[in-house]
Amino acid sequence: MFQRILVPTDGSDITMKAVETTIGLTKALGATLYTISVKEPFPYSAISEMQPTPPQEFFDAQERIANSRVQAVREKCEAAGIACEGHTVEALHPWEAIIEHAQRMGCELVVMASHGRRGVSALLLGSETQKVLTHSKIPVLIVR
Repeated sequence: MFQRILVPTDGSDITMKAVETTIGLTKALGATLYTISVKEPFPYSAISEMQPTPPQEFFDAQERIANSRVQAVREKCEAAGIACEGHTVEALHPWEAIIEHAQRMGCELVVMASHGRRGVSALLLGSETQKVLTHSKIPVLIVR
């Protein structure tokens, strides 16, 4: 069935719920868990010289944050006794990076969290989960 499962992480509590669900599923299937944290690109603009944070400082901070998120998932996997491979990538649109990474790693399932917004707030806010669900050719499991 599913032997390679991807769970993206943004470090939020709701995402950790998806991570825990993915760990249980991965363990039950004898699969390998993959995790990804997407880093924001530097907000270059015509006035980038006036940015309060220099680009390298921004990149270093983004890398530290993304690595800590991936490490938190790895530690949970290690405690559960399952294999986990983690990566960080930079992307303007996290949903695209998640889909591309799932394809590149040969994942057969993506597990993501949803805040469960409905109606107008869901339409206005949108979500990375909704975009992955809409555009992915790989099955997506939503955890609430």
